[in-house]
Amino acid sequence: MALLDDITAQIQGNTLTQMSRQLGADEQATAQAISMALPMLIGGLASEAQTPHGAQSLNRALEEDHDGSLLDNVSALFGPATTGAADVPVPRALNGAGILEHVLGRKREPVQQGIGRATGLNSQQIGRLLMMLAPLVMAYLGRRKKESGLGPAEIGNELQAERQEVERRAPGLGGVLGQIFGGGAGEDRPGIADDLARMAPNVLGRMFGR
Repeated sequence: MALLDDITAQIQGNTLTQMSRQLGADEQATAQAISMALPMLIGGLASEAQTPHGAQSLNRALEEDHDGSLLDNVSALFGPATTGAADVPVPRALNGAGILEHVLGRKREPVQQGIGRATGLNSQQIGRLLMMLAPLVMAYLGRRKKESGLGPAEIGNELQAERQEVERRAPGLGGVLGQIFGGGAGEDRPGIADDLARMAPNVLGRMFGR
């Protein structure tokens, strides 16, 4: 599964150390949180790309704001533009909050709470982590689109394949992703956080590596 494996390879060594420092957490807890957060981002993007309108919107965002150049300067994620300072303009390629608004929307808080319960980090730390990871995921998608000439439908297919691989690696997670991103009356139910915390033993340590 190229996307998650590539991102995980990127978030090693010094990058993981910097992320941990940004969160005020140890590297093991940060790595565990990453292993749960990335599937949530992939699931949200895959859900968005299921409709023609969503796929077109995602394709446009990749073309205009996420060309993959961030991957050549990952340290930009740790600069003042991403700290939330009111007087610092945030480039769209680094705008994790804006990306999360589209990908998670009202589900962001229960997702943060669930990952926090599973890893021992607080919701604010998980929120900060998601804001760093979201631009990375978009950068990898943008680079793949650019290198392979993918259109909206192909991007949607790629994301669906990624989500299926997530579910293969962590059986049972697919049901949670379906409940979170499947829409309908239960999409904002409070049990999301509980479900994520309960699924943690099936996710941690299994998501990365073949």
